[in-house]
Amino acid sequence: MTGDLVTERPYVVLSCCLSLDGYLDSAAGERLVLSNAADLDRVDELRAGCDAILVGAGTVRADDPRLVVRSGHRRARRRALGEPSSPLKVTLTTTGDLDPEARIFGEPGETLVLCASPAYEATSDSVGDRATVIDAGDTPSMADVLGILHTQGVRRLMVEGGRTVLTQLLTAGLADELQLALAPLFVGDSRAPRFVADGPFPWNAGNRAQLTDVRQLGDVVLLRYQLTQEQPAQEALGVR
Repeated sequence: MTGDLVTERPYVVLSCCLSLDGYLDSAAGERLVLSNAADLDRVDELRAGCDAILVGAGTVRADDPRLVVRSGHRRARRRALGEPSSPLKVTLTTTGDLDPEARIFGEPGETLVLCASPAYEATSDSVGDRATVIDAGDTPSMADVLGILHTQGVRRLMVEGGRTVLTQLLTAGLADELQLALAPLFVGDSRAPRFVADGPFPWNAGNRAQLTDVRQLGDVVLLRYQLTQEQPAQEALGVR
């Protein structure tokens, strides 16, 4: 099922790790690490197999992610195939509230910022010397964002959050695959960020998502769901 009409867009893989009660993080200021070493290596493998990694500006502010391939042999394999060491780093913003010193701008590799038109000038002034800033329109939808990324050569996109971006992609039917890791702990605090917000999700009691794989990674369990009939784009370049 799809929401907005999109003629050409990347194959979209959502990846996140949750507590047993469905939270992405704690309500405290310090980031809660839910994953383990085996799952982090899986995520690195997934990153290496994509053309771009996307997070919302809220995730940049809260977690300051690097969004790079960490494994040396995976970086080397990408370079041998004529690709940059890590995928394109992408973030979205409607306000332009981004710290130029955030690691997404300091790590090696290209960074792309898609922003709403009202914030374009301020965003360009703030981070334009450290990233490519693109005006995505007055009120860009996720369909607009995916269309822009397709024009930038992105055919396989990994999305790592946060809740707003995940909710928008899922409710619009624009996510092709969901890789959901479950950590063996509870957060137990309703102030913490949940996986998604309320919304009209296409997968419900009358339309259940297709579970395609279950894998144990130490004390973490990976659930993999196919959400559309789209065929996966080639996985990086075959990087492992």
